[in-house]
Amino acid sequence: MPKMKKENILIYTCLLITLTNIALLIFLVCRPQTQSVDSGLSTPFRGEVSATPDVPMPEQMSLAGEPVPLNRTDVREALEKELIVNTYLHSHTIQILKNAPRMFEVIEPILKKNGIPEDFKYLAVIESRLDPMAVSYAGAVGLWQIMKGTAKELGLEVDNEVDERYHIEKSTQAAADYLNKAYRKLGSWTLAAASYNAGINMITKQMNIQQQNDYYNLLLGEETGRYVFRILALKQIMNHPEMYRFRCDKPHPAEETQNIKVNSSVKSWSEFAREQGVSYKTLKRFNPWLRNTGLHNPRHKVYEIKIPVKKEHYR
Repeated sequence: MPKMKKENILIYTCLLITLTNIALLIFLVCRPQTQSVDSGLSTPFRGEVSATPDVPMPEQMSLAGEPVPLNRTDVREALEKELIVNTYLHSHTIQILKNAPRMFEVIEPILKKNGIPEDFKYLAVIESRLDPMAVSYAGAVGLWQIMKGTAKELGLEVDNEVDERYHIEKSTQAAADYLNKAYRKLGSWTLAAASYNAGINMITKQMNIQQQNDYYNLLLGEETGRYVFRILALKQIMNHPEMYRFRCDKPHPAEETQNIKVNSSVKSWSEFAREQGVSYKTLKRFNPWLRNTGLHNPRHKVYEIKIPVKKEHYR
């Protein structure tokens, strides 16, 4: 009997502990959630507005001199979406702000010379983040993300030794040629911008089907439908970075270069670089369009090779 009593006591004790634990667990799960003023802990999300600040919206905007109808709900919300995306995509947007002075110094004069509105420099921003070495999954290359077939149509040299899609000046000229053609065909810079993504023929087809000649009235695929708003968002952020909490104290400055003309074959670009007082790596940094270790050049085409004036910065 004493032995039986001891066993019963042990069983009852274990049962009591188990029930106590269950009760405590139920209390912790079901108790009302409160916020302590002193603790600084946030309550669980219950549908409140996020603590992340909303993005400032411009009252008015234009693209290449063409007004953006921000009075329209769909247009305003589409722009707001792209502003949110690029405002909180911090690392990418900061890198763009750093690269802008260096790249814009080259891009802007070429656009101006060809009669292309300056706002189109922001098209290059959304295409490549101003990275002249950018390559897309589809095979588009360079600052302006030009496909191989399009490059040849626009007069760029593309082969296993030279790929002028990586050439900042020549690819910018090619993009300017395309945009002028698109503007003449479509009659609007905004539509010309959209056609850079979808193609002139596709935009023309949709204009005919939908009987509309205004980008903001056209129903387009998601990428093209967002395309102009991405340009506008980057224009707004880059012109007013402080409004979107960006600060770039040390942007990359433009670098002075000298051009060395080459109209013959080059057996070794490494040897050529050494003769110019720079490394092969530095030569390729300033001439990323050189795609091989040498150059045959049987037709004696004239190429201009950039060499940094301040070579000491690369030693």
